[in-house]
Order: sequence, then C-alpha cells, then structure tokens
Amino acid sequence: MTDNNTNNTGNSGGGGNAGLAFIIGGIVVVLAIVAYFVFVRGGAAPEGKDIDVDISVPEVSAPAVPSGN
Repeated sequence: MTDNNTNNTGNSGGGGNAGLAFIIGGIVVVLAIVAYFVFVRGGAAPEGKDIDVDISVPEVSAPAVPSGN
C-alpha cells in the first residue's frame, strides 16, 4: 500500500490572490480617473455661468400675546 500524501506548502492560496489583485487594480484605475478630473481639469464648474440667487421672504410678525389677568 502506497501513501500518496503530497505537501504543497509553497503554493497555497494562489487563486484567491489573482482575484484580489484584479479588484485592487480596478480600484486603482477608478481612483486615477477621479484624480485626473479633480486635479488636472480643476474640478470646478465651467466658467461663464452667472448665477444670481435672491432669497426674499416676507416679513412675518409674531402674534399678540394675550394678557394674563
């Protein structure tokens, strides 16, 4: 009777690392694209738009307080 136990101590967990590397690579690419738009392109809205916001509310007075006789 032959014992066919093999000991692969140097090659364990290789498949999971490939998937993790792919995910981290994708995250790095997305961050690079975001950094391009924020730092290189300025990240600001295009100039030339004049936005004028006027918030006018009517004057409201408090109701009269009843006398407590």
